[in-house]
Amino acid sequence: MKAAKTLGQFIIEKQADFPFAKGELSRLLRDIGIASKIVNREINKAGLVDILGEAGTTNVQGEGQKKLDVYANEQFIAALQSGGECCIVVSEENDEYVYIDSEISKNAKYIVAIDPLDGSSNIDVNVGVGTIFSIYRRKSTEGKATIIDVLQRGVEQIAAGYVIYGSSTMLVYTTGKGVNGFTLDPSIGEFCLSHPDMSVPKDGNIYSINEGYYAHFPDGIKKYIKYCQVEDDATRRPYTSRYTGSMVADIHRTLIKGGIFMYPITAQAPNGKLRLVYECNPIAFIVEQAGGKATNGYERIMELEVKELHQRSAIIIGSENMVKKAEEMLACFSPQITKRNFEGELVIQ
Repeated sequence: MKAAKTLGQFIIEKQADFPFAKGELSRLLRDIGIASKIVNREINKAGLVDILGEAGTTNVQGEGQKKLDVYANEQFIAALQSGGECCIVVSEENDEYVYIDSEISKNAKYIVAIDPLDGSSNIDVNVGVGTIFSIYRRKSTEGKATIIDVLQRGVEQIAAGYVIYGSSTMLVYTTGKGVNGFTLDPSIGEFCLSHPDMSVPKDGNIYSINEGYYAHFPDGIKKYIKYCQVEDDATRRPYTSRYTGSMVADIHRTLIKGGIFMYPITAQAPNGKLRLVYECNPIAFIVEQAGGKATNGYERIMELEVKELHQRSAIIIGSENMVKKAEEMLACFSPQITKRNFEGELVIQ
């Protein structure tokens, strides 16, 4: 019987890929893995304790925070504070970045951006949720790390990953050398390598988008949705529509089975809805490393300039050929959306 390879063992094996890190990156990934186990435990028993429901507060996005949102945020920040490898945490649940000012973190090299509990609107109905994280190297060399260290483009990520809390709990991550998935074995409390060298199929037959906003989508997206629904044997159409309301869950399915996930701009959200720093960039890094494609419809996600912590973006991501087709539709039927205002933001004319 072949012995299972744990996340810790795998990280140590791959440490040679990052001679500059001297073990810090490995320990940082370990800290994130530990925090995710704690969050997983609470999610699994959420229906048994007073942890479901609203926390009675809102985050910087103006969204009501669920109790598990707050709990997950606290657990990840606590793990990163105690680990000593991280100097700044950027979270969806915090208005400003969290500077870690401790003796063990004074020389920390890394910035972590995190969405502690993506898809939390699904918590009360027991649908899959997840955690998204992104890791950058600090740029400044003297004094405290600042906002300049945080506002880096996606191409400067050195690691990114997500944890999906579902029928089984999986941690999927990349350090720029492919994508690997680890499933939590509850009997031993370890993430074990279950999906080595994950790869997104070039084509798929699943499209994922909140069609409730159809009337507000650009014409190019409307045309693409109709394209997905028209029967054509050569391209395996009509495609199947699947949308869970949890980006991690939809992306995880896309990563394994192929397909396309779309959260485009709308008239109400002309710059997109999802957050660039801790949602779009890390997921784009993972999908690209698995052979997929990630764009806002016109530009590569990871090349977008980052100007603020909670910057929003549209995203079209998944199987390469499907994303290219959606881009063609946008270029043909919604070319005016590529125009930008004086601040560089996409605008609908």
